[in-house]
This record gives sequence, structure tokens and C-alpha cells, in this order.
Amino acid sequence: MRAEALVHTAKPLDELVRRRLRQWPQRPPGAPRTSRQAGTWMRARPGEANLLGQPFLKFPGASTFRTIPDGLWLHFGPDPDDRWADILCIEACGSVQNLQDKRARFAPSTSSLLVVCPVRWLHEPAEPNDPTPRWHLIRMLRDEPHEPLVLPVRDVRVLYGLKARHYQSVARGQVPHPHEYFCPIEALTAERGQEDPALAALIGRASAAANFMVPA
Repeated sequence: MRAEALVHTAKPLDELVRRRLRQWPQRPPGAPRTSRQAGTWMRARPGEANLLGQPFLKFPGASTFRTIPDGLWLHFGPDPDDRWADILCIEACGSVQNLQDKRARFAPSTSSLLVVCPVRWLHEPAEPNDPTPRWHLIRMLRDEPHEPLVLPVRDVRVLYGLKARHYQSVARGQVPHPHEYFCPIEALTAERGQEDPALAALIGRASAAANFMVPA
């Protein structure tokens, strides 16, 4: 019964987070604009509630096991001859067990993580008021795609949203991995959370660009 109760309480939380994340822009709030981040940002998840065929993550050779984050932003490299994508994932965690399960999915591995962008998704517009298909905005694509775009993931960053009691516990007793970032779940469920300066600053640090000095 307790496990069932956890599922029922977590599901509305996940749905609320996804509703809020749909309001976020194509470029994550706080993502730096530098020459080292010269590719194209695009929100992959969540799409519209009734949209099928959204991007997902997988390991090579895996046909059934997929990782589908609550939020997924893709940063496509600009060079058609050197294809890759960076990813920013956002995961809402309603329990400690849920956090542990999701952290395991993004643990360092000897296998290469892949992001799969279905053909339908590539041909649909990124914005409801602009008919330009997504593939036109991805500079690495020279021609109209007729098959899924499968890219190796160059860099992974994951932001976990935690309930208050879990957030305080993790902050006191855990040492995050370099790719892990944490925030209170309220930062993700807020009506205009994408405008929160503290959240934008955290996402700004969740970038490879943050590892480089900016000369005076």
C-alpha cells in the first residue's frame, strides 16, 4: 500500500513539473552564450501533452530500455562533419528512492549515451507561432532528414528537483557528482520559474563554459 501511495503522490508532481517546463524557452534559462557554446539549443521534453515521438536517451544496441527525463534540453553541435549533442536533463524526484533510481540512470558508464530525435519531431516546428521545422534550425543538418537523428552525447548535466526535507538531507550529507545539480522542487513548480535568477544562475553553472576563466 505504501508503494502505491508513493506512485499516486509522485505522478501529480511529475505532471505539474512537466506543465511548468513547457513554459520554458528553447534555450534553458541561464545557459551561457559564448563561443564555446556556439551550437543550437532546443527543448526536446516535455513537448505538447498529446505529442508522440519525442526525443529520448538510450545506450547503443538497446532497443527497449530508454531513459525519458521529465525535462530534456539538447545543445546540437554546429559542425555537420562532427556531430554530437550536449544534454541538460531535469528530473522531479518525489522520494529518496525515486532520486536514487534516477541518479543511477545517469551514473558514469563505459557505454556511450545516445540521444535519438525521431523524424516526426525534426519536421515539426519548435514554436507554435513559427512554422519553421526544427531540422532547419539545427545547423549540423544540411539536408532534410528522412530517418531519426541519432547523436552521441558529448556532455551530460542533470538537475534534480527535490522536496524540502529531501533537499536539506542531500545538501547536508551528499557530495554530488560533477554532472549533478540540485534545487528545491518549488523552483520547478513555480508559475514563472524560468524567470528565477537563482535558478538561472544554477543552470548557468551547469555548463562546460562555467569551467573556463573569463579574462579581464
